[in-house]
Amino acid sequence: MLPTGEIPLLVRTLDEQDLKLITRLTDRLEHLSADSTYSHRASGLRGSLLRYIELLEAGERFGGEDQDRLDELIENGYAILELAAMEIGKSR
Repeated sequence: MLPTGEIPLLVRTLDEQDLKLITRLTDRLEHLSADSTYSHRASGLRGSLLRYIELLEAGERFGGEDQDRLDELIENGYAILELAAMEIGKSR
């Protein structure tokens, strides 16, 4: 029971589907060509996502800030993949 006046922290446990999505995204980021303009950014982002994967596999539960940060990392990951794909299309 929470003390009077205290607001509960929203906590969410990510499920297996979330873990698969994040794992697939990190795999795709890893396979960007080293020649890509986005490979360095992808590498750093991948490292951050891998840390979240470790937490998920350990059964950690995320509060609002952690979930917001993870959502931001996922969005950035897809944006990098999209930009890298456009870069490939331009070079042909």
